[in-house]
Amino acid sequence: MKTTEKVLGFLEKNKGKYVSGGSIAADLGLSRNSVWKAIKTLQDKGYEIGAVTNKGYILTEKNNLVSAQSVQKFITVENVNIEYMDVVDSTNTLVKKMAENGEKEGFVLLSGEQTAGRGRLGRSFSSQKGTGVYFSILLRPDMKPSDSLLITTCAAVAVAKAIEKNTDKMTSIKWVNDIYMRDRKVCGILTEASFDLECGKLSYAVLGIGINMYFSENSLPEDIRDIAGSVFDEQPDGDSVSKIVADVINIFFDEYKVLVGKHFLFDYCSRSYLDGKEINVIKPDGIKEAVAIDIDDDFRLHVKYPDGSEEYLSSGEVSTKVR
Repeated sequence: MKTTEKVLGFLEKNKGKYVSGGSIAADLGLSRNSVWKAIKTLQDKGYEIGAVTNKGYILTEKNNLVSAQSVQKFITVENVNIEYMDVVDSTNTLVKKMAENGEKEGFVLLSGEQTAGRGRLGRSFSSQKGTGVYFSILLRPDMKPSDSLLITTCAAVAVAKAIEKNTDKMTSIKWVNDIYMRDRKVCGILTEASFDLECGKLSYAVLGIGINMYFSENSLPEDIRDIAGSVFDEQPDGDSVSKIVADVINIFFDEYKVLVGKHFLFDYCSRSYLDGKEINVIKPDGIKEAVAIDIDDDFRLHVKYPDGSEEYLSSGEVSTKVR
């Protein structure tokens, strides 16, 4: 671990309190000069760190920069290892490479900007600097490919609950992988997996989550201004964002232990955004109008077509006809 990361971790644990350079140095086994250099580096990156003679350094309570250390201090589950990078092409792409190289389950790559973020069906995912957080979790589940949808649906519930816990606002889930607030999409989830053909199970899965935390509508590309929303109405202070990320991870892994039990089914279905709405079902052979009825016990979307026929969709794409 780099010196700056060690010092930041110490400051995060003592956020809002003055700590002397000597105590930081002694606790971390560093020289005072190394501590001073690390503080300067962090200040240059935008961390709000005050310094007062005879009192020491303080990471202010209102500092809202997200880091591995700011999230890790709120993690309550075991075997989670978080790494932060300021900017990446895609957290999913990097974590897949790490999975191929033997990285352990529970590794989380967190970033504040993606230059090539991806959504479902190969679409681009807007990941602008300063507007959200983007992270991918490496999983090595003992499950059949047919059960892999449980990862995405469980993650959707985790995101919804984490946002509600930290904002007191309601969320809904648009089947199968989007989180909505006030009829706007605030989160997208993309799960990518590698299959072991010999044993017929997943060799690993990478769960990618992107959450829009705050932005002004004018800062968005025109093609998504009527679709995208953000969790907060104004720039959040303090640990608000870090707490949401940590709670997503905590809630997800608590359910992940017993994933095939589908204990989160009610929480998913009760937040369904599409129930009763007129939708377009997008298939390879064209678009069909339908009405979304409900979601069944296998997380399939139950739809009814104008001719009276019904279908249970286990995958695919749907869109609402009227927003």
